[in-house]
Amino acid sequence: MSKYNRQEMMAIAGARLIRDGESVLVGTGLPLVSGLVAKYTHAPDLIMCMEAGMYDSKPESLPFCVADPRGAYHTPWTGTAFELMGQLLQNRKIDVGFLGGAQVDRYGNLNSTCIGPYSLPDKRFEGSGGASDIAILAEKTIIIMAHERQRFVEHVDFLTSPGWIVSRYPDGVPVPREQLGMWGGPYAVVSTMGVMKFAADTHEMYLDGYFADLGVTAEQVKENTGFSLDVSRATPINPPTDAELEVLRTKVDPEGIFMKY
Repeated sequence: MSKYNRQEMMAIAGARLIRDGESVLVGTGLPLVSGLVAKYTHAPDLIMCMEAGMYDSKPESLPFCVADPRGAYHTPWTGTAFELMGQLLQNRKIDVGFLGGAQVDRYGNLNSTCIGPYSLPDKRFEGSGGASDIAILAEKTIIIMAHERQRFVEHVDFLTSPGWIVSRYPDGVPVPREQLGMWGGPYAVVSTMGVMKFAADTHEMYLDGYFADLGVTAEQVKENTGFSLDVSRATPINPPTDAELEVLRTKVDPEGIFMKY
């Protein structure tokens, strides 16, 4: 087996969470890379969609972003963001939404808006884009992000994309998402240390697997999480196969646009 780094492991771990035949709405960066790795390995019938309007994208070279015309290559239909987000997503035609963020809490609430108070933030990010819509309307969401205590937090500084338990407006009372008319919910979080999932009864995040081959331990994941994380059921994640690495490096991102080889 070839040597590999954490970023490659993240992309492949994300790809493994996608099932053949699912419709997946991907964002720029690692979500796009994971979607293509899945499509070119175990999920050839994956329907990959991009927010700009590309449906069932089959790019021959990696798009720089979800609006890159290369993403429209061999698509059976290229619509608009309004059609994809306002029709397919709202009519429950998207099985998986792939999201990133700056902060996540134990219930999968995501912040991609700002660090610190909204009115006077320490750092402002690009904001939601379609991330809130995707978190609310996809049948399930997969989150991918770096694993640090300041990112895995007890409470996100700003709620950009709702998870399992959200603050009701305007009184701020925490309630299950279904009480507010939302379906779906977070399925997994892929980080630089492992893969987290959510308990069926409490919807709290737990550690499902960790990148043992890269020297990560379950205890290290727990130490780098800013809330109590159950690691009792965690197991080592299988390293990438040579076939997965070959697809990632030579077919999906040979130019190293998003990957660091």
